Amino acid sequence: MEVIVYNSKGEDTGKKVTLPEEVFGIEPNQHAIYLDVKQYLANQRQGTHKAKERAENAHSTRKLKKQKGTGGARAGSAKSPVFVGGGTIFGPRPRDYSFKLNKKVKALARQSAYAVKAKANNISVIDNITLEAPRTKDYIQFLNDLNVAGRKTLLILPDVNTNVILSSRNVQKAKVTTASQVNTYDLMNADQLLISEEALSTIQTLFDK
Repeated sequence: MEVIVYNSKGEDTGKKVTLPEEVFGIEPNQHAIYLDVKQYLANQRQGTHKAKERAENAHSTRKLKKQKGTGGARAGSAKSPVFVGGGTIFGPRPRDYSFKLNKKVKALARQSAYAVKAKANNISVIDNITLEAPRTKDYIQFLNDLNVAGRKTLLILPDVNTNVILSSRNVQKAKVTTASQVNTYDLMNADQLLISEEALSTIQTLFDK
């Protein structure tokens, strides 16, 4: 699959690059994508939820009323879950939501996410982007020139570029990452992938390993 290479001003450079077929041309595995996204979101959960159970409630253990003769149900202490303010039955406890996923499944999920975006024509290849200083205004102009402002964009660079990362930090729906750090969730969450031409070779190298 050939795509046009644009410069940072959104102009056609006259060049075309072929997206690696073994990454962008595979048949997407939707279940692998689901598992990897599920793991990513599970890892974001703190798992610090907690409700007090009967033994942890601060109420008195005094018997509320006599056992018989009241015409109502027998009642023990105010800690009973049937009373307002009593303990919670089977309430949430702190837990770890993370789970293991094989490396090959995660790699397949990323390949599938790239393939999904390629099939939908949601990939733009950028010749190069350099910013002399961290300026949000410059990054917004970069998105405007590419006609992707207002859409969820993911810019994939070959290496960390501090000026670009800092410039994009306050822009809504915009994220910048590197080819080695990108994950399936970010790929699927973006409406448009902006991939540096140099990052393409890095992506192919990573999957060749």
